[in-house]
Amino acid sequence: MAKITRVDLAMVDLPPKVVRTDAIQSFVTQETPLVTVTTDEGASGTGYSYTIGTGGSSVMALLRDHLAPRLIGRDPEMVEQIWKDLFFHTHATAVGAITSLALAAIDTALWDLRCRVAGLPLHRMAGGAQDRLRLYTTEGGWLHLTPEALVEDALAVREQGFRGCKIKVGRPNVAEDCARLAAVRDAVGPSFQIMVDANQAFTVPEAIRRARHYEAFDLGWLEEPLPAEDIGGHVRLSRSTSLPIAVGESIYHPSHFREYLQREACSIVQADVARIGGITPWLKTAHLAETFNVPICPHFLMELHVALCCAVPNAPWLEYIPQLDDITTGGLRIEDGWAHPSEEPGLGIDWDWDAIAAMRRDDHSAVIQ
Repeated sequence: MAKITRVDLAMVDLPPKVVRTDAIQSFVTQETPLVTVTTDEGASGTGYSYTIGTGGSSVMALLRDHLAPRLIGRDPEMVEQIWKDLFFHTHATAVGAITSLALAAIDTALWDLRCRVAGLPLHRMAGGAQDRLRLYTTEGGWLHLTPEALVEDALAVREQGFRGCKIKVGRPNVAEDCARLAAVRDAVGPSFQIMVDANQAFTVPEAIRRARHYEAFDLGWLEEPLPAEDIGGHVRLSRSTSLPIAVGESIYHPSHFREYLQREACSIVQADVARIGGITPWLKTAHLAETFNVPICPHFLMELHVALCCAVPNAPWLEYIPQLDDITTGGLRIEDGWAHPSEEPGLGIDWDWDAIAAMRRDDHSAVIQ
């Protein structure tokens, strides 16, 4: 039986590829915690998570001081056991974003190690349900962009084979949102999917009012219309509109998704593998949604989500937002607008360790052994 003998911690800051704004915030930088777990047999696996500019130092401190030391001497095959033990060890700070992001970095490292030892890519190890995914892009749909810029990007990605795009909503007046959506819909026609994302900006009455205006544009979904903690508000909104309501990037445990699904408060779940605490709880959430006949369309992290979505049968879309290019040697494989998972053992991410070493923040690096 192999045992974990070493855990390496590092963090890099990755600048956004484009200016990213939504109704409540800007994406300043991607703080990216990296965890590498090594066994006494010489096998290793690397996992990661992310922030959008704040909290990275807290994630690293939690990893260094409380979680990574508890991995030493453990059997890395006992992934479920380790996740549960670490979750209860941090019970006073869970459920919440900082703890989930730290747990995710460890859990994805353990899955990477497990897949490498087994000689299998993640999408096969975790289920093997699909071999490619439709792509939609968010990179050209940010809130500060003009209608002309939105149209230009939508036409360009459609030409590349993408099947859809996401447009941020939440301008001061609903007429501004509608003008932007109308411009894109008129340009791309009825067969190209348009999703919209409000980033939790609305009250319940305002979400209901705006959804009625948005319905005319035949949208794929209305994402995060309300604060994630307002399940009752999502119930009211879901009953008032024909638009599919999507939630999940700000939900941190599978049980919270269960509450949404049981109360019919959403019709699409968007579990984020980093924010929910790793691959282990992400898969539980995906299969939970499947039992309700609900799709999972995850938020961000396309380089990791491509494998997870291909592992389950109820994932129809992958969100295109590139962010790991500066620290990887091979990007997401895209052919005619379809995303394909890697067939190499592990997560399917080829880390550029020289680039990581050059960009690493030494104040947050540590070796636990």
